[in-house]
Amino acid sequence: DHLYPSLALAITQAYLNVPRIDLHVETEGTRDTDKYFALEAVSLGKYLIPVDARASVFVPFRGMAGSFPYVSIHKVLSGEADPAILKDKIVLIGTSAPGLLDLRSTPVQNIYPGVEVHANIISGILDHAIKHHPAWTVGYEFIILVLIAIVMALLLPVLSPLMAAVSAVGLSLLLIAGTMVAWNNELILPLSSPLLLIILIFVWHMTFGFFIESRGKRQLAHLFGHYIPPELVDEMSQSPTEFSLDGENREMTVLFSDVRGFTTISEGMDPKQLTQLMNALLTPMTRVIHKHRGTIDKYMGDAIMSFWGAPIQDNEHARHALYAAMEMIDELKIMQADFKQRGWPTVNIGIGLNTGDMNVGNMGSEFRMAYTVLGDAVNLGSRLEGLTKNYGVNIIVSESTKKCIPEFVFRELDLVRVKGKNEPVAIFEPVGHKNDLDKSTTSELSSYRQALKAFHKQDWDKAELDFFNLNRANPDKYLYQVYLERITHYRKNPPGENWDGVFTHTSK
Repeated sequence: DHLYPSLALAITQAYLNVPRIDLHVETEGTRDTDKYFALEAVSLGKYLIPVDARASVFVPFRGMAGSFPYVSIHKVLSGEADPAILKDKIVLIGTSAPGLLDLRSTPVQNIYPGVEVHANIISGILDHAIKHHPAWTVGYEFIILVLIAIVMALLLPVLSPLMAAVSAVGLSLLLIAGTMVAWNNELILPLSSPLLLIILIFVWHMTFGFFIESRGKRQLAHLFGHYIPPELVDEMSQSPTEFSLDGENREMTVLFSDVRGFTTISEGMDPKQLTQLMNALLTPMTRVIHKHRGTIDKYMGDAIMSFWGAPIQDNEHARHALYAAMEMIDELKIMQADFKQRGWPTVNIGIGLNTGDMNVGNMGSEFRMAYTVLGDAVNLGSRLEGLTKNYGVNIIVSESTKKCIPEFVFRELDLVRVKGKNEPVAIFEPVGHKNDLDKSTTSELSSYRQALKAFHKQDWDKAELDFFNLNRANPDKYLYQVYLERITHYRKNPPGENWDGVFTHTSK
């Protein structure tokens, strides 16, 4: 067998004056019949040249065409060239003229002189700069692909889309940096397949995540869309696994709203008009509840039941519920003008608020389920709404709700025992924010507290005088008439020395 060196190898051998070219092979296979020789490198003395299985090398291009000095052959033959330029140099004779067909397409330039390709190889051998693709890179590529798949499979599901993108970019940069380090050490490691895998996994993750999120949003919208506003559905979709229809116990605030005198109103309107009126009333009321992050439980004819604190946890559920109730009253005042223009009767509503532990979840039967709340705290909220007409106020809140909103001023209405509950409950009317009260309101509240204190002490003369003055100054406040009537009743029927000031309501 004969060894036929390439032009670059033969020129380098002659330049180095090395008598022979040595082959470096690796024997593979276990049996003699299976053995074969895999060429790994050739050497010229101390110069080791790594090659692939076809005895090829990666050309170590210095740069664009012209990276090596050129001397015109015409100047050499005519004696114009300086001999010092060529002394002790390897000289390659070639052409760069297009017509002589020795131009090549290379990674660094589309039109590249073929003779300079040989010059790059010779330079790479002498500079020990021949980069090679070792046989073990096949195993390396497999391992790196498996590691990338495992890392991204574990990492991406627990990251937000932004952090997932940052992680994918960071992993790509790390891979590129490692490949560059290997490149500087004359090793060629696979880069395109790992980068492609990172891109494919990231795109698949984002696409899959998009469809999962969309499905989750649709499921949440299906489950809760009738109860809560769309923006809360979007908020829930950020972590859909945190929300469930299963029953649980939470501290929440419930709101009951009811139209006063609805029976009389309905008797004076035909069914079509009544339907239009209820739609015109319930739609803005629902919009206000949604605005303040409330959940609609149900419509009960002319009544609305809603709650705060589920399905999304709300640490300010009492505050949001109160602000919703206040705005509902303001909204109703605006609606009255429209109702009057349509020839509809004046509509007034009463609202009851209570805060406490409630059971919330999907409840019902196999035929029909509803996301709702149950418990004593819910029942009390309903009772408070029913008491609004007894005191001539629009909103009544319990003491537990009042304590959650310290920046608000409340008027203590009474200490009552409602139907179905033995324990007395203090009830309050929200007056306004502390910073928004005028002097007349502050003065009226002060006088009212003195009158109520005298009432509880059974000082009927002082209480009657104070409530009389309050009623004369504020004839629209039915509350003062209520206490004047009670004083008259207690004068005739004294409650006794052990009276605790509790008034028992026997009806809802």
